[in-house]
Parts: sequence; structure tokens; C-alpha cells
Amino acid sequence: METLPTGISVLDREFGGGLPSGSVVVLKADPASQSELIVDRFSRPRECRYLTTVRSAEAVEASLTLDGAAESGEAAEGGDAGTVVEETDPKNPIDDVLAAAADLPERATLVVDSVEPLEATDRSRYGPFLTDLRGRIADAGGIAVIHAFKSESGENRVVTEQVADVVFDLRTTVTGTEIVNRLIVPKFRGGAALEEPLKLKLTDTVSVDTSRDIA
Repeated sequence: METLPTGISVLDREFGGGLPSGSVVVLKADPASQSELIVDRFSRPRECRYLTTVRSAEAVEASLTLDGAAESGEAAEGGDAGTVVEETDPKNPIDDVLAAAADLPERATLVVDSVEPLEATDRSRYGPFLTDLRGRIADAGGIAVIHAFKSESGENRVVTEQVADVVFDLRTTVTGTEIVNRLIVPKFRGGAALEEPLKLKLTDTVSVDTSRDIA
């Protein structure tokens, strides 16, 4: 199974080069966190179809990193392949996501930001949708990144996480003196999950936070 870089060098080191091709990845985070920075980085190493279900395409494009380079500062794999941002139909986002997955270039990335409008669908339709999505991503040998907000989760969130191959759980803690971001990887199908949380620094980029925790 081929390993595809995530666009975040520290994760690639932890996972032996990146994520297994064909993986469906869920990134859980608080809506008020800087999780969009991580989604942005995931979209960078290869061609990417970025589907936005809530924000406008213009808003997403404005928030993406302008140079399109990887987090390390090196050129993205295959050069600047580019990210195509599209809005889904508010009344039927599932069909738009499946159509994008069916047309996904080989080894490309599909981003769904965010998954809540899809999870609002009846479970009898949502479950088969995830199965179809996983099959189409596997056929393309690419990666699907599903951005999921914790406060908006409903009964279909369990199905989302069950089908997912990899689950990233970003936990943001705010104290009187600092904001601490820890990334937990409780599930990694086809690889090894992290044994400990990874402390990240999320400002205008993604890096490892080397500051020491003081009890």
C-alpha cells in the first residue's frame, strides 16, 4: 500500500511517510479552533478537490495559503498542482461529494468541509454514502479528508468514525495564559496510532509546540 504525504512534516515523520492511499480521514475539532489550518495543509501535497458545505467557495479560497507550498517550505509533490474549491448543493450535498470522488484524479485528495450537512441525512442513506465514498477513494488511490465539528455531531457521527480509516481528534484548551492544541490519533487502520498526544502550535501555520507544560 502506497503512503501519501499529509503536507504536515511532523505527521509524516510519525506515520512513516504519511497516510495509506485509499484512506478516509476524519478530523474532529471545536468550531472555534484553528483546525482549518490542518485541513489547508492536507490539501497541499497533491491535486485536491475541496468541497465546502457551509462557507462560500470565495471564503475558502481566501483563507487558503497563498503560495500553496508544503508546511516544510518545500514544493508540493508534483509541483503546484492546485486546489479546486467548489460549493455543494445545500439540498443534496451527498451527490456532489460522490460525483467529485468519482472524478478524483489518481492519488489526489478530496476534502469535505464540513460534514455536518451530510450527517443530517437519514442514516439509511448516509451509511451507504460513506461506503460508496470509501470505495471511490480507494479506486483513485487517494485520500478523503472529512472535517467534523464536535459541537455539531449527531447520531450519524458514530457511523462517520466507524467507517473512517484514520481519526484525528484536535483538542483545544484555553486557559488564562495560553491556548494549547493537542492532536490525538485514536484510530489508524493500516498503521500505528500515536501513543501520546502531539502538541501543535497553530498560528498562521502548523508546527510542533516545543514549550514545556508546567503543572
